[in-house]
Amino acid sequence: MSPVVETDVLIVGSGPAGASAALALSTYGVPNIVVTRYASLADTPRAHITNQRTMEVLRDLGVEQDVIAQATGQHLMGNTTFCTSLAGEELGRVRSWGNDPLVQAAHELASPTRMCDMPQHLMEPVLVDAAVARGTSLRFQTEYLSHTQDADGVTVTVRDRLRGDTYEIRAKYLIGADGGRSKVAEDAGLPMGGQMGVAGSINIVFEADLAKYTAHRPSTLYWVLAPGATVGGIGAGLVRCVRPWDEWMIVWGYDVTAGAPDLTTEYAESVVRQLVGDDEIPVTIKSSSAWTVNEMYAETYSNGRVFCAGDATHRHPPSNGLGSNTSIQDSYNLAWKLKLVLDGTAAPKLLDSYTAERAPVGKQVVTRANQSIGETAPIFEALDGLSPQTPEQLWANIAARKDTTEAAEKQRARLREAIAFKVYEFNAHGVDLNQRYASDAIVPDGTPAETFARDPELHHQPTSRPGARIPHAWITSGTRTLSTLDTVGKGRFTLLTGIGGEGWVRAAAAQGTEIATVVVGPGQEYEDPYGDWARLSEISDAGALLVRPDGFVAFRHATATPDAGTLLTDALRQILGHA
Repeated sequence: MSPVVETDVLIVGSGPAGASAALALSTYGVPNIVVTRYASLADTPRAHITNQRTMEVLRDLGVEQDVIAQATGQHLMGNTTFCTSLAGEELGRVRSWGNDPLVQAAHELASPTRMCDMPQHLMEPVLVDAAVARGTSLRFQTEYLSHTQDADGVTVTVRDRLRGDTYEIRAKYLIGADGGRSKVAEDAGLPMGGQMGVAGSINIVFEADLAKYTAHRPSTLYWVLAPGATVGGIGAGLVRCVRPWDEWMIVWGYDVTAGAPDLTTEYAESVVRQLVGDDEIPVTIKSSSAWTVNEMYAETYSNGRVFCAGDATHRHPPSNGLGSNTSIQDSYNLAWKLKLVLDGTAAPKLLDSYTAERAPVGKQVVTRANQSIGETAPIFEALDGLSPQTPEQLWANIAARKDTTEAAEKQRARLREAIAFKVYEFNAHGVDLNQRYASDAIVPDGTPAETFARDPELHHQPTSRPGARIPHAWITSGTRTLSTLDTVGKGRFTLLTGIGGEGWVRAAAAQGTEIATVVVGPGQEYEDPYGDWARLSEISDAGALLVRPDGFVAFRHATATPDAGTLLTDALRQILGHA
């Protein structure tokens, strides 16, 4: 066996979770190695919706503009269409992904970023290239086989798939980001809830110029309700735009109990023709692959020095576009904690907060994604399309909505209501941004439990409560306009205060942990010309917020106090696991 390779963190998997973990760790100066059993990064679009919280993470890690340069912009994502085929009848649309005027305003108020459509085969190179440029060592065709751990580290056995030999990598910590059938999670014995393989689906990637059917109603998703169409338990086929308007992916279902069909080029083209509805347009099939819809989540994200992230811990259908977003955010949550433990700033106890904070989020997104599948049924109920019937009868039901009868008018109303209810899948702004952490790395401030004024899945509610992401507000520094989120992050804690908060500033400077200080007020380095921060901060000018490296508020005190030094020291001791 070859000599043992050593590193601080070994990451298994180069998908969104593994690549973003590597990027964050290298940005923070932590030595790391990524191994993947594959010979390349993703070669198909797979995940694509990139929400505001993920864009904030990428903004902090310095690759936001690289993503924007290759992504499809938000304005081209939002006419989610239900139809009988792209060339056929349109049944209705949902303004999606922040493109409803009221939701768009909410997006602009919530974040300095904009969501976009960034297919995985474009996202992975951005993350990996930046990670390698900052110090990550990447090994393709290197397969994880097993691991053992002890009090000081993890010894991982891998196989070089080119040479055929095995060797060991010795790491202080191991991250399993090896997808929905994670061997790292299995070997670590992570307890799982839910089940795998609840439905079967096929991805068909193809090229075709479909501009005449789509450019006038630009969207990421076109749902086709047609006899025989079934995706993941939904009685519809999905035509997904990869690049406007000539690169596409179809998602088509199959009976998982019978196994996937033979994915020949002829089969794939027949499915494309059915959903497009035009037999004359030239079509080039690029690839076809089968996968299963899962409803499973890890109840614990770690075992000793082994941590898992991404699809290894939450496995669900692509509804709501939550998969890669949650994966990237998992890694962002974990990376700064590993960095502070490895450099001795924090005790290993800090790492316990990873499961406490991310497992509830993972369970939520699995539940939400699968619930969105069920919320499609009313569309079929409105067309009397759930009971067994012939294709001719379904077409007759669809046509009946155009009649002048009272029954047809009621049918039209039911169809409109059913399609509008899909807002819970396509505009779940609260699911994206209302994450609240409760762990030992958060210091409660004794205020009453939070209540939500509106539906917390649909509507973002900003707050500076400990455990919430710091609210976004535009502030200025000289001639620069920047977000409050731009003042935090960068791998270190930040204390925000205002005029009268000198005691907090002195307390921050006296800590052994690096804490950046941001003083907001007239004549200060940062000013609040619109008054938005004064309203959103929920503290007085002399109060303080201590924000973690991931942008979440860890400690809040609403006013000045002679005990600032003691309070801040005690808070940091708890957050860093030294209490």
